[in-house]
Amino acid sequence: KEELLKIAKSLEIKSEHPLAEAIIEHCKNINVLETKNFDSLSGKGIQAEINNTSYIVGNERLMKENNTNISEHINIINDLSNQGKTALLFARNNKLIGIIAVADTIKPNSKKAIEKLKEMGIETIMLTGDNQKTANGIARDLSLDKVIAEVLPSDKESVVSNIQKENKIVAMVGDGINDAPALVRSDVGIAIGSGTDVAVESADIVLMRNDLMDVVNAIKLSKATITNIKQNLFWAFFYNTLGIPLAAGVLYPNFGLRLSPMFGAFAMGFSSVFVVSNALRLKLFKIEREEIKMIKKEIIIEGMMCQMCVKHVKNALENIGLEVEVNLEKNNAIVSSTKEIRNDVLIKAIEEAGYKVVDIKRN
Repeated sequence: KEELLKIAKSLEIKSEHPLAEAIIEHCKNINVLETKNFDSLSGKGIQAEINNTSYIVGNERLMKENNTNISEHINIINDLSNQGKTALLFARNNKLIGIIAVADTIKPNSKKAIEKLKEMGIETIMLTGDNQKTANGIARDLSLDKVIAEVLPSDKESVVSNIQKENKIVAMVGDGINDAPALVRSDVGIAIGSGTDVAVESADIVLMRNDLMDVVNAIKLSKATITNIKQNLFWAFFYNTLGIPLAAGVLYPNFGLRLSPMFGAFAMGFSSVFVVSNALRLKLFKIEREEIKMIKKEIIIEGMMCQMCVKHVKNALENIGLEVEVNLEKNNAIVSSTKEIRNDVLIKAIEEAGYKVVDIKRN
């Protein structure tokens, strides 16, 4: 196990993939080996050399392309996929030496956001490079309408384009560098603010929080804005259709109706006031947030000396699915979760990071 983790960290440390970050963080106390000829294989994995020995890391597709036999372990891989986990396969000289499973945690409000989108009549589709079984597990948990799995980064743009050919308006939500072409191709590109710079620059809308409920809010606000614009255009057209002939004296010969310049100026000003006042109603738009009861605990920690220590503690606690605030001056960490937080889990995470837990209090 230790050898596999050392190899994993040594290979993944040069990768920019989110899965690589998870492995590097898990192996933060393990020394790395020197790697050569590193190459990132888009949508498949990576390859490199350690001590003149060839290694490849990635999915089943990469293993098959390199004639690596995984048949003896296919049941394990399928079991992990059925659990919604991504199996990273490690091979040395085209022989499988280990499997590391990595799982994305579904945020509590993600399912709520999908439900809200469906209520608005919006079809939800997930594009992912994960295998079909892993993708199906996540899609099932989120009740998605459709899932398109095993999509290479270069193919995401084509998928969006094909959907548009069905005369559908497409909004794409993404955060990775591989999502940038699809964000540009979509009718509305929505980037998560915590994503890569390339994704953010390619999007039409940038969400500052990593929260899918903000996608719902953005769509609702956009619809409210369009409705408001149509109301103002209708009012201006209706008002001017009545007011201009009256002010020009068109109705005077037949009906004796006319409008003095003073009242005409007042009426014009009133029209502008109405339009502006109607537009200001958008400030009353309420952002929808799901109220989640959070469980908080304060951990008193011994051994933190600098900001690097703060980062280590924060990463250790975030890796077990917690929201974390670490204070160096108070030597404490405030952790939050929607589920009960076991003290032994907290102690283990912090001690593995190299620090000591003095006390744990419920806030």
